[in-house]
Order: sequence, then C-alpha cells, then structure tokens
Amino acid sequence: MDTVVQQVVENHLLNAAKDMEDQLDEEMHRLGKLDHDDMEQLRERRILQMKQQADRKREWLKRGHGEYKDVLSEKEFFAECKSEERLVCHFHRNNWPCKVMDKHLLALAQDHLETKFVRVHAEKSPFLTERLKVVVLPTLALIKHEKVMDYIVGFDPLGGTDDFSTGTLEAVLTAKGMLNQDKMRAERKQQQPQRNIRQSSHAQHDSDEDSDFD
Repeated sequence: MDTVVQQVVENHLLNAAKDMEDQLDEEMHRLGKLDHDDMEQLRERRILQMKQQADRKREWLKRGHGEYKDVLSEKEFFAECKSEERLVCHFHRNNWPCKVMDKHLLALAQDHLETKFVRVHAEKSPFLTERLKVVVLPTLALIKHEKVMDYIVGFDPLGGTDDFSTGTLEAVLTAKGMLNQDKMRAERKQQQPQRNIRQSSHAQHDSDEDSDFD
C-alpha cells in the first residue's frame, strides 16, 4: 500500500472512530435518565455497531475503496465490478471537461468509502465503451451489483456548467442511490478556477477535442 493510500486509510479510520465516539456520547447524554442496566445494554449494543462499521470500512479499503483508480482493460473493469454493491465509472479522455470531473470524483472517492470509484479511458477501451453505449464524454456509468443502472452524461445534470461544486455532484449521486444519505458532507467550498488560469488555458481548451465521443 503506497504512502498516499496509507494516509487515506489512516485518516478514514481516525475520523470514523471520532465520529462514532461523538455519536455515542450524544446518545448517552440524550438518554441520561435511563437506569444503570439500560445504559450498559445500550453501550454494549452501540459498541457492537461501531465494531461492525469498522470491519466494513476495513473490507472496503481492502477492495480499493477510498481510491480513484484507472482501469486499463475490459478484463480489469469486470474484475473491479465483481461483488461490488455500488461502483461509479468515469469514461474519460484527456480534455478539460473530464479533468474537471476527475477533481470532484477524487474528493468523493476519499469521502465515500461505501462506493468504489474508477475511470476508463474511452478510446483505449472501445469494446467496453460501445457495450455500455457511451457516446458523450465525460460520462459516469452508475453500476449496482454489476449492472449499469443509470448514467450522468456531461454537465447538464450538474447545472450545465463546469464550475459546479463537489457537493452538487455528491447530491446527484446520492439522489440516484450511489452514495449513502447519512454520509453526505456539508457543501464544500470549492475554489473556483482562477481567472488567469482559465484565460491562459482558453486557447488549449478550444483546441482540445470536444466532449462528444464519435
């Protein structure tokens, strides 16, 4: 496990432990009028739930959750999908819209361990691209139990512009059942692309391949 992934794992486990402790303290405070035996039973039940949640997180991390991974072949794609409850696959190419999508998906992959996030270079996987009927890039294929259930095509479902926030994409994916509602984070303060960066890249953006995939 490389240093970056190890840091992600450690951060998730530390945050999860703190969240669970805070939830337990809050619940115990609310139920302060219970007698001692009731309190002990409640504590034991909550500790068991916390252990189960921690075990589930460890299993997700072992299977590559928490990362945003490049899938390099059709065979690897099907292997990544196997036994996954939820998987978001970004069909991309090297252009501005796909890079924008990459930024948000990386943040969500690190926040939402319950879902696996991968990406496939559309031109290098023509069989898979054709099989999943991907035409416009970027496209997110939303896969549950190894079946494509829905798509997010381009930026129209996200407001029709490339300056949407990670929270916007998070909300859309949650509404489509790809993320857990109780894992929703507060709206993130996304740093808008600086004017000089956007202007300096404008010519390159215009010369990039457009987002339609022929």
